[in-house]
Amino acid sequence: MARLLIAASGTGGHVFPALGVAEKLPDYEIQWLGTPDRLEQTLIGDRYSFHPISVEGFQTRSPIKRLQILLGLVSSVFEVKKLIEQEKIDVVFTTGGYIASPAILAAKLSGIPAILHESNYIPGKVTKLLSRFCTTVALGFEGTKKYLPNTSTIWVSTPVRSQFYTPQPLDLNIPVNVPLITVIGGSQGAVSVNQLVRQCIPSWLEIGAYVVHLTGKNDPDADSFKHPQYISLPFFDNMAGLLQRANLAVSRAGSGTLTELAITKTPAILIPYPFAAEDHQSFNAEVFVKAGAAYCYQQKELTDKKLNNLVLDLLKNSNKLKEMSQKSSELAVMDSAEKLANLIKDSI
Repeated sequence: MARLLIAASGTGGHVFPALGVAEKLPDYEIQWLGTPDRLEQTLIGDRYSFHPISVEGFQTRSPIKRLQILLGLVSSVFEVKKLIEQEKIDVVFTTGGYIASPAILAAKLSGIPAILHESNYIPGKVTKLLSRFCTTVALGFEGTKKYLPNTSTIWVSTPVRSQFYTPQPLDLNIPVNVPLITVIGGSQGAVSVNQLVRQCIPSWLEIGAYVVHLTGKNDPDADSFKHPQYISLPFFDNMAGLLQRANLAVSRAGSGTLTELAITKTPAILIPYPFAAEDHQSFNAEVFVKAGAAYCYQQKELTDKKLNNLVLDLLKNSNKLKEMSQKSSELAVMDSAEKLANLIKDSI
């Protein structure tokens, strides 16, 4: 039995695609590399053996702190190399982020293949720095290739979990024939988006819409608005069922979320996270805007009045929503996880 080490940590954008690939490799012995007390521990449960390591990014101006982080990285590389040797790992797969650095470098030192999936249109710093040590870099957006000119790349889109491909029941008390708006701030939530949306919700409810608002766990005002047609949750595991049912999404523009919107054919109003590295969410969103699948507004320019009026206009224009839904579906790649799983198989 082949042995795979998956390094995916931190946010849903890193963890969910990795889970999608893992589901396509039932005949592999899979170990999971992550960081303590993050999303991945909750999501993988007892499905895979979990190995926590401590690793940080270099976002600090302190020379002392940078040195500490560098020494920690070196230590974690050898920690992962030891794990590779002990578990007889055949191949490493990572979805980027800080956890990718020790995983890729340890794979290189161990002489085994490393496959990296870069889901964002603008590749992250780790991808730019370490892609040369990877067997292949799989891309979430076709246009990303131009940013990695000296790297072996292949476009596969971004995997999603298997439940997105089949109809899922939505276990929420929402009538069948009412319009449903879902608000998604990403796996970490988005307090500023939440505040904006709460100013608009009364108008949306007034025309009969229901709203499912995923607030994240860091919003102090998450419970400040109550209404029978408004459902506020910090997190919801059945995203497939929610997006399949939704008529419209108001969302950040993380690559994983965009892929889920495409698979479920969900029209969207995108509000890119303004502090994302190299503004990559804006570049992600632009692909959907150009395709006619979404509207996009920068957070600083979007007022509650603009958002309110746009949502109301779209809900009153079923033909426009139908057109956006069709355009969204045209962006979907239905076999992304299979393509990545085959890359992993072929690398050994």
